[in-house]
Amino acid sequence: MATMEAERMVYDKALKGMFALAALTVVSTALITAPYGRHSRSGWGPSIGGRLGWCLMESPTLWLSALLFPLGRSANPTSLLLLVPFLLHYIQRTLIYPLFRVPSPAKPIPLTIVAAALFFNCYNTFLQVRWVSHFGVYTTAWLWSPAFILGLGVFLIGMYINIWADSVLFSLRKSKEGGDGSYQIPRGGIYEYVSCPNYLGEIVEWMGWAIMTWSWPGLAFFVYTASNLGPRAVSNHAWYLKKFPRDYPKSRKALVPYVY
Repeated sequence: MATMEAERMVYDKALKGMFALAALTVVSTALITAPYGRHSRSGWGPSIGGRLGWCLMESPTLWLSALLFPLGRSANPTSLLLLVPFLLHYIQRTLIYPLFRVPSPAKPIPLTIVAAALFFNCYNTFLQVRWVSHFGVYTTAWLWSPAFILGLGVFLIGMYINIWADSVLFSLRKSKEGGDGSYQIPRGGIYEYVSCPNYLGEIVEWMGWAIMTWSWPGLAFFVYTASNLGPRAVSNHAWYLKKFPRDYPKSRKALVPYVY
């Protein structure tokens, strides 16, 4: 019992740390745009291949989940089903996205970015998986609860938006006009309203996760995701406006239609 209480104290401190990290992230990313993708630039140390970088930095969500879940005192088929959406997202992000979806050549990623993402994914996976399988208690009845059903629906909508939006960007890079790696203005669907529907979709995903788990760790992950992707969406929006000063739709927002 003492060991359980001690671990819970450590867990609660780590959870509070996630909210603090979100606050730090929203400030730092508003001031400094992470140097990958369209914002790649020198001065951030050595880099590795984009495909390998994505696989490495996202991988803890899979192997650490596999290590932690069986150790949970409340691990059961229901909690495993609850974890499936989390794992689906990261199977797509760790394996399918970098290995099969990103057009060649994939841009290198600085090792500093890979290391930071690796740390975060270890940290966050610990919080999410340990809650679902150990500290949280989910019975079969939870799968029929309004929170789970609503949260799963929101999650799936967000995942669809995220994958669709990435597909639009990839198709532009593969087209004849963009075959030299140049950028074009994405059109159609939610792109008519915001510059970064891929980020919007990911934020919506983790909003759904927070609802379906109805937990503080889920909320912390949602808040962190918004604090990280919100400022980057603003940076991407400003980049589009600068690159296409005449043609870029002035009515588009960065992330949230009509609002932000």
